[in-house]
Amino acid sequence: MKMQRREFLKLFGAVATLPQAGFAWAASGPQGAAIAAAWRGPNPGDTYYAGVMAADWERKKLEIRHAAALPTRPHGLTPEADGSLLVTGVRPGAWLMRIDRDGKQVQKIDLADETSSARLNGHVVVSPRGDVIYTTETDMKTGRGLIGVRDRQSLKKLAEWQTHGQEPHQLLVDDAGHLMVANGGIPRTAADKKYDLHRMDASLVRLDGQSGRLLRQWTLDDPRLSLRHLAWSHWPAADKKFLGVAMQAEHDDPAARAAAPILAVLDGDDLTIPTRVSDGAGYAGDIAPAYNGGFALSSNQVGLAQLWHPATPDKLTRIVELQEAYALTGWEGPKPGGGVLVSTALGLVRWHPSAKPALLPWPEKMAVDNHWVLVDES
Repeated sequence: MKMQRREFLKLFGAVATLPQAGFAWAASGPQGAAIAAAWRGPNPGDTYYAGVMAADWERKKLEIRHAAALPTRPHGLTPEADGSLLVTGVRPGAWLMRIDRDGKQVQKIDLADETSSARLNGHVVVSPRGDVIYTTETDMKTGRGLIGVRDRQSLKKLAEWQTHGQEPHQLLVDDAGHLMVANGGIPRTAADKKYDLHRMDASLVRLDGQSGRLLRQWTLDDPRLSLRHLAWSHWPAADKKFLGVAMQAEHDDPAARAAAPILAVLDGDDLTIPTRVSDGAGYAGDIAPAYNGGFALSSNQVGLAQLWHPATPDKLTRIVELQEAYALTGWEGPKPGGGVLVSTALGLVRWHPSAKPALLPWPEKMAVDNHWVLVDES
């Protein structure tokens, strides 16, 4: 399976529009990359798996290194220092699983066995000290957003912290060890159906990493923008760190939804929408750091991945245009600067400002899920 010539031209042409950073084109990138991913077979009822795929650029091949069967559809994947992988069920998630570096399920908890009425919202992060993990959750009785604080070894819940909003989705840790949490803000039933969207209450919050105390909360002027996925990026030229927030529009008017922005950026203490350029759908599926302080955003509904950079904050540059462009992960490539690996309907697409674009077809008929992440298998 080959990438069409016009798609290659789109990938190459994107670099010409980017802020110059002294890059030179390389003949080839590093030999390969290992990516933790989740997928199922080609049919909706097929079994879901989580595991690691290995990309070999020289052999032009993508292989499944290991895979573990999952009870239901997953969502987020979190690698651990020992090579294990934490995987959660999709919202409202009823299970949390640990898979070791050989692809064997070594732990699994069922939230139905816990005394709490909370269910998982799909994302996990490990604390800086490595003693606990944090999970985004919703109390199914009250609709309140929660952070589950769990013992990292046993996965048992130790505490619940309020997120001061509803439907918390992704969370990350900042340099001080505090939690950055995206409250999606969408009211949902126990069956995950949206309702009363006029009551949406989306926000970004910073919680104390030791106590869960609210330190700061940010909101946007448009209440119908749901804050969902997060990524950190560093801009060396200005020695600044940004938090990118991928958004999904929930406007009643289809035209307003299609024109809605898909990116918010936290710069210092200011949360802003740097560009009104959209994707024609108002739906960013994933976000990853890319290109010296920028972010890549995927829009699977329209088959598009775009790049934002702080040197040209009012623009989004198209870097990949292929059906089902979805899961993203940052990839350094042959030189620093930040590329991205994109899952598409055809396979893995590699984009980097100093390496030739490449497409590796899937090793078998499969549908890759929303997220994946680069892992170190050394």
